[in-house]
Amino acid sequence: MVLAEAVAEAEEPAAVFNYGWDTKNNKGGMYMKNFLIVMAALAAVVILVILGCVGIYNSIVSKDENITSRWAQVENQLQRRYDLIPNLVNSVKGYAEHEKTVFEDVTKARSQWASARTRDDKVSAASAMDSALGRLIAVAENYPQLKADGTFLKLMDELAGAENRIAVERMRYNDAVMDFNVTVRRFPGNIVASFFGYKPANEYFRADEKAAAAPVVRF
Repeated sequence: MVLAEAVAEAEEPAAVFNYGWDTKNNKGGMYMKNFLIVMAALAAVVILVILGCVGIYNSIVSKDENITSRWAQVENQLQRRYDLIPNLVNSVKGYAEHEKTVFEDVTKARSQWASARTRDDKVSAASAMDSALGRLIAVAENYPQLKADGTFLKLMDELAGAENRIAVERMRYNDAVMDFNVTVRRFPGNIVASFFGYKPANEYFRADEKAAAAPVVRF
């Protein structure tokens, strides 16, 4: 009996010691668990940010390509009009040869389009052509015989169709430019765009006062 009590007393400190060690282990485990939770949350945030940036970048690329596609359609229609001009000028010359200034303006605008290399230069050249064609048509209206000429009327019909298609494609192009610019100027798109070197597009079609109502085909 005495021996059993002695053994029990000897085991008590060990039990207390083990209890204290388990408490420390529990606290350390909680700290580690909290640390892992925080790290997992941070990793999730980083992944979401990366995915968001990838989405924005892909959107910017798509909208930039859309501008290129829309501009190609504008160029196609402007080229159709460009090809009509020589025959149209020759038709008017047959009745109004003395209108040299008008013919020179049209020829100059056509040359400006032919020599334009950048998109901005072509936008300016197209606006100059609008104005020159408007003056040419205004001259043609003063010659009743010209307006009755079958070849001239056919050319004017083709020009009217070309102008309508140009107006539609210009509008679509301007919409594409505006959509792209909104994306690269708004936060956080502006950060992603700046990082990858994308800048707002400035090549809008803006009709000036002379070109706003020209050319008007009323034959």
